[in-house]
Amino acid sequence: MTRRREHDRMQLIIEALGKPQGDLAVRDLIAAFGTAPAEIAAYRIGEPVVLSQHLRFGSGGEIVLHDDAVFAVILHLTPTSFAPRGLDVAEWIPGIGNSATFADFRASFDVPWRFAEGDRYFVLEAAYLRPEFVKYGGRRAGDLQRVAFTVDDPKDTCRPAHDGCPVCRELIAHAEDGLFDLDGTIHRLVHGLEAGVLTSKDGPVPLADLRPLHASALLERVESQVTCTACGRVACLTLYRDSSPTFSHHPLDAALRRPHEAIPPVERWGDAARIAAAREAMRYVDHEPGSWFLVEQHGDLYLDSRYTISSILDDSCLIRLDDAERRQYREAGRDTLTELARRIDSTGPHREESPFHLRNLRRYPDDGKDYTTELRAAIADHTWLARQKQAAAQHARAASAAEG
Repeated sequence: MTRRREHDRMQLIIEALGKPQGDLAVRDLIAAFGTAPAEIAAYRIGEPVVLSQHLRFGSGGEIVLHDDAVFAVILHLTPTSFAPRGLDVAEWIPGIGNSATFADFRASFDVPWRFAEGDRYFVLEAAYLRPEFVKYGGRRAGDLQRVAFTVDDPKDTCRPAHDGCPVCRELIAHAEDGLFDLDGTIHRLVHGLEAGVLTSKDGPVPLADLRPLHASALLERVESQVTCTACGRVACLTLYRDSSPTFSHHPLDAALRRPHEAIPPVERWGDAARIAAAREAMRYVDHEPGSWFLVEQHGDLYLDSRYTISSILDDSCLIRLDDAERRQYREAGRDTLTELARRIDSTGPHREESPFHLRNLRRYPDDGKDYTTELRAAIADHTWLARQKQAAAQHARAASAAEG
């Protein structure tokens, strides 16, 4: 096969992206992959529903359609259930063989590359090219597993292979008439958290607060986020003041960049039980970005301070302020907490000789109390906003580097 024909085949993939299944470019790609799919899988994704169809060919090619438009094309190099041998990628991508490393891709594609979900990908003129290696691979021959071409930026969209995640497929409930069942969906999300197939950390709104906050009409939109332990996608259930709810999946970085309004005081939207629970719980008081958080509960003040263990590892130490530390804080203000955080860091609370070792409530909680979970809930809104800003800054730096 000549280099010109190799280029034509890759161009055929790019020209098919975004086109409906009946388009000539898509029909040509189907013919190049082998005319008839060896396997077809179909999934319903999110709310409003996106119909996902995966056409898988015995040659090792796969065409992914979302609502009848080509969303992605995947070249499988290793054996799969539908392609016992995998394909020869050299027949599709000029200069790239099945033993290619990331350095080989970089040499062949003199275009910007970026990070998404632990992978590096290339920004082409009309598509995105994502070589997928074994985990932590890409340096050795044989690491390359598949190559995906997508119409959307991988930074902002989930892997096509995750459309059929068995955990995520069971999260959305529908009524007998086929319409979206909000209460049933919330119940399934709660069950998933209890079963451990979903996780929820530092999200914008806890599931238990989603309905009451929405009913208060204090916010334009209210969103809860949970992460699937099987595929790693973040599922976002969003309620709007003036429109229907939505349910969507996003990579972590994209989920962090979603808009989030500050949550009003619980007294403005919670019932008596929720208000009472908030009064009993830890509450945020103050923080120094990247250094410490101060929270309060039942009149006690707690300082959660970051400290360094090594050049690549750090941790947090949570202490209850003693009488002297409380008096210093009242008299001299937050600077005393910054100084206390420096002392905690310099003594290394992970070491037994540190005066803060036994005071660390994360390691030695009173009566088995889960201080870490209570602290996370108290500072969730602030850590979420910080992570949003960090993600936005990283996205801006990546875009700037790609352009320049």
